[in-house]
Amino acid sequence: MNTAKFRYRQLDEEIEKRILADRRQNRVNPNRFSDADAVRRNPNRDKNTTLRPSFCRDIEKILYLPLYSRYSDKTQVFSLMNNDDITRRGLHVQLVSRIARNIGRLLGLNEELIEAIALGHDLGHTPFGHAGERFLDELLYNECGRHFFHNIQSVRVLDRIYNRNISLQVLDGIACHNGEFELEKYKPTKLEGFEEFDKKTEECCVSGKPAIDKLVPSTLEGCVVRISDIIAYIGRDRQDAVTAEVLDKDFKFSDDKLGNSNAEIINNLIVDIVNNSYGKDYLKLSPEAYEALSRSKAENGEMIYSNAQVDSVYKTTVKPMFAELYYRLRDDLINKNTDSVIYRHHIEHVKNSCRYYGDVSDFSYLKERPDEIVADFISSMTDDYFVQLHEHMFPESSNKLKYKSYFST
Repeated sequence: MNTAKFRYRQLDEEIEKRILADRRQNRVNPNRFSDADAVRRNPNRDKNTTLRPSFCRDIEKILYLPLYSRYSDKTQVFSLMNNDDITRRGLHVQLVSRIARNIGRLLGLNEELIEAIALGHDLGHTPFGHAGERFLDELLYNECGRHFFHNIQSVRVLDRIYNRNISLQVLDGIACHNGEFELEKYKPTKLEGFEEFDKKTEECCVSGKPAIDKLVPSTLEGCVVRISDIIAYIGRDRQDAVTAEVLDKDFKFSDDKLGNSNAEIINNLIVDIVNNSYGKDYLKLSPEAYEALSRSKAENGEMIYSNAQVDSVYKTTVKPMFAELYYRLRDDLINKNTDSVIYRHHIEHVKNSCRYYGDVSDFSYLKERPDEIVADFISSMTDDYFVQLHEHMFPESSNKLKYKSYFST
């Protein structure tokens, strides 16, 4: 592809004509998921109304969840930097939502279902990004033989810990977003109900990555969020790598078939998806775009995610800090040390948050496995909270983290 000529691609003329004609005639995409068909564990609550449609309710439940505000200080890729130009997870979920809604609008899908999935998809993410997720997974598996995945944890946050009666379609889209695994074609798979969904998510915790890799959303809206997660980070991580001085500002990736800038990559992938998916019951990338996306992800992995400057501090310092906190909090929970921070800052926080949503006389959270409660607490932490809690609990520890200041040279 001649990148000088094709910097910003446009919709194919025929596709654009079809979109405009369908809009003029008020044609509804038959693959659009309707608010009226939303399924909830408690069908007597949160019913679809004109004032508050089903997925509008879910969006607001997510936005007002206490953990939503913690997105703002959770690492996306680059940690330990006092630099507000570096993307945090709070911005990432907004970018995913915006990109996914753009695609959904062009395809005639349910934008509020898309927004709910996008805004909730990383609620269960750990501090320190995917490195933190790996460390917590290892600790949890070693102690109780269960795996930790942030997408399944996001479902647990909404559905089990805070019990917000979120719709099955939103929970399924969140569980299946898996932005680390790209496909050329995304075709929704039928989901019978909560019983099947619960079996799938439980299998992920027991079997690990093989089960995670099999997950495919049950709605086209969920498929849109899944590909949008990749679109949102593939170019943005390159932009952040330059800001973080992991890459030189003049560095060029070898594969520029999607574009040379974040804006070009986003535009060109959206155009490719719509050109190849309009009027279909699946999403599809062209073979050329899919191959370019796969190569670009691999190159990001090599030049950014596996970069020694990024990775070394995680292994030498952050990983031991995870272990120290995990086992201290676990001991406090097993020994019922109610003065511990896990009781005061986490269990009471959950109980108080649930109180606003219903009766807590039968508060059953403490019946959960101790290791999972510890994982719930650690994964809920922001980066700064994690660092300060570690310093509070282990003032003599040799594991210390230092942030790069705005004025570091």
